[in-house]
Amino acid sequence: MDSSSPFDSIIFDLDDTLYSSKTGIGQSLKKNIDDFLVEKCGFPVSKASALRVELFKTYGSSLAGLRAIGYDVDADDYHSYVHGRLPYDLIKPDPQLRSILRRINQRKIIFTNSDRIHAMKALDRLGITDCFEQIICFETMNFNLSKATRPEEIPVILKPSMEAMNIAIEAAQVDPYRTLFLDDNVKNIAAGKAVGLQTVLVGRSTKTKEADYALEIVTDLVQVVPAIWFKEEEKDQKITRTRSEMDFVATTAVGA
Repeated sequence: MDSSSPFDSIIFDLDDTLYSSKTGIGQSLKKNIDDFLVEKCGFPVSKASALRVELFKTYGSSLAGLRAIGYDVDADDYHSYVHGRLPYDLIKPDPQLRSILRRINQRKIIFTNSDRIHAMKALDRLGITDCFEQIICFETMNFNLSKATRPEEIPVILKPSMEAMNIAIEAAQVDPYRTLFLDDNVKNIAAGKAVGLQTVLVGRSTKTKEADYALEIVTDLVQVVPAIWFKEEEKDQKITRTRSEMDFVATTAVGA
């Protein structure tokens, strides 16, 4: 922990946050879910995509939606199918991200709706597994799911529900008011703000109402949230000092 920073901990979403949504992983995931709906649940091919979208909008995920409407879908089987077939080679090592993460002295925690196996594979592909001390994932939030006697008996818990956010805070043992939360989903950011987290919306150039910061890419963190490394007053002093040094360098160069 960096005692000079207002943040004791930093919580990172994984997919489309630590790696770009442009990798193609997201498109492959959608296709895998559509295939699951057809092959495992018997829905017509013509309706699979629209159903996936509707389930996501209504329940937060296709798995949550299927179980809520009575389909006895095993979570491990679902994740094995939709994530197990992903082309993980599309996720490339990110030395710049690794360097930034290694410079952050605070606790660094992953908080994802995905299952643990997927999280580990994605982090390994990025080359940043050892940068995080904890992964809060589907299994963390849904440890009781296997006890359900009917699929709709125990609802699937996922971000952006308040229950998911509170489980994460409890599991990570963080003070939300001294914790920075990065996510690419606007609803997740709003949920984070509602429980007291300082929020960073990733993948956008402008903030939403509930976002304290906005980053187009996660590696912009150094420029956009320098308070991770020092206090606000120290930041002002550093900026002033840096500008003075730059002026001196420029003057010297011109004089030379």
